[in-house]
Amino acid sequence: MKKITQLFALALCLLLPFSAIADNHGGKAHKLVIQVSTNDPQTQKIALNNAVNAQKDIGMDNIDIEIVAYGPGLSVMTAQSPEAKRVSSLAQQGITFSACNNTMKKMAKKSGKIPVLADGVGIVPAGVIRIMELQEKGYAYIRP
Repeated sequence: MKKITQLFALALCLLLPFSAIADNHGGKAHKLVIQVSTNDPQTQKIALNNAVNAQKDIGMDNIDIEIVAYGPGLSVMTAQSPEAKRVSSLAQQGITFSACNNTMKKMAKKSGKIPVLADGVGIVPAGVIRIMELQEKGYAYIRP
């Protein structure tokens, strides 16, 4: 009986760190934030490809991915973007898209109308601040 108790205690000690890691990350072992701040179509496509590849390689249940766009990069998240359908599709597959409200306000001031975002895109007050907050929460940072 003593050996069973010792084995149980050992198993608990070995498993505890792994459950603590899962609890700290909302059940997901990996977290990734991707910055898009350029209107270059190739770079925007690479950012989307990076997200898809990370999700495929690690498994969508094992990674949280957020793409944050600001400045000229916001164009990838607009309804007029050549990538709009893909952005909406990826949002349905668990990738979070965050558009910078500061950029949207500046664009509205310049053009007289607020940009229309693709389906599934959320708005954050400031893209740079959002990236900083995510990094403080342990997100790995990528900028293609």
